[in-house]
Amino acid sequence: MSPNNSTYQPIDVSTSHLWCIIMAGGLGSRFWPISTEDTPKQLIDVMGNGQSMLQTTFDRFTQICMHDHIVVVTGEQYYNKVREQLPNLEPWQVLAEPMRRNTAPCIAYAAAIVRERDAEATVIVSPSDHAIFRQDLFVADLKQAVAAAAHNDWIITLGVQPTHPDTSYGYIQFRETPSMPDCDNLHPVVTFTEKPPVEIARQMIASGEFFWNTGLLVWRLPVLLDAYRHYLPDVADLFFRLGSRSHPDDVEYVYSQSEAVSIDHGIMEKADNVHVLAASFGWSDVETWNTLYDASRHDANGNAILGNDNIFFYNSHNCVIAMPNESGKSIIVEGLDGYIVAADSNTLMVCRRSSEDLVFKFASDVELKKLIDNKRN
Repeated sequence: MSPNNSTYQPIDVSTSHLWCIIMAGGLGSRFWPISTEDTPKQLIDVMGNGQSMLQTTFDRFTQICMHDHIVVVTGEQYYNKVREQLPNLEPWQVLAEPMRRNTAPCIAYAAAIVRERDAEATVIVSPSDHAIFRQDLFVADLKQAVAAAAHNDWIITLGVQPTHPDTSYGYIQFRETPSMPDCDNLHPVVTFTEKPPVEIARQMIASGEFFWNTGLLVWRLPVLLDAYRHYLPDVADLFFRLGSRSHPDDVEYVYSQSEAVSIDHGIMEKADNVHVLAASFGWSDVETWNTLYDASRHDANGNAILGNDNIFFYNSHNCVIAMPNESGKSIIVEGLDGYIVAADSNTLMVCRRSSEDLVFKFASDVELKKLIDNKRN
């Protein structure tokens, strides 16, 4: 959502050729039952602020670059919903992936579209479903990252100081020496580690040499293209032949031939020109119910209420409640401590926060029973 702070101005896109690629194809399956394969996390109001996470992300980047310099990549099954949520985009600004191939092909497809319009673009790559808590600091950090990327053949990633050994995040190891003089918050990257075990995460934090990986990237388009050609040549050969006028059959063929590979594994872990900017804005990837709880506002008893004004707590503490508000029903919660209470129009889940890993099993069991019931009928 647009910030109320009016003391900063958008980046001067007329001189920076600044573009943004928003990746919006994830399933968000950890947020079942409010997030489903038909309507994943990025397309719903997870944070309870009246917007989907995609809409909030899009609005955030309109404070940084021009409206028609934003490209959204989503799954083919979500294309119409994305167009409904972002109705003012041109057709070429919403790209439909015919199948899931992870983040490297996703970014390559969007980069091919950007190249048609601006061969000298500086490109920000962003997930669609992360929470940012200080928009003014976010803009300031992105301006610094864009400036560094615009004047160097670097890949800039943004990292956040870790506060606890979270095993759902990626970790970036950095060199203490700054990348440039008089720039003590920008460092060369040493290694990337994806979702380490808790003991390893503790050691990483204790060393003081690691950031959490936000998934935000900034690079000039020629640097991006060179990285793909060097580290992922097969992906480059496939996707850089595409354009905004490509036939859907051609797009489907390219995806069917591409390997499934993340940008971190395919490029970031191998490249020697990656630098990390220590971000000053508050951030969460909102990947699990517990990270959603941590990212939300709490009442005096530590309860997080999302998107419903008709919830009444009695003797309950440290819960996260995500319930639909369309019915107008009042919801009473009594005697719970540390629980998730979540529902869509068909399913209610009450689960200990400490047991959130069981959400996949719950969803599977419910779907299995539906299949059995349908066969009986």
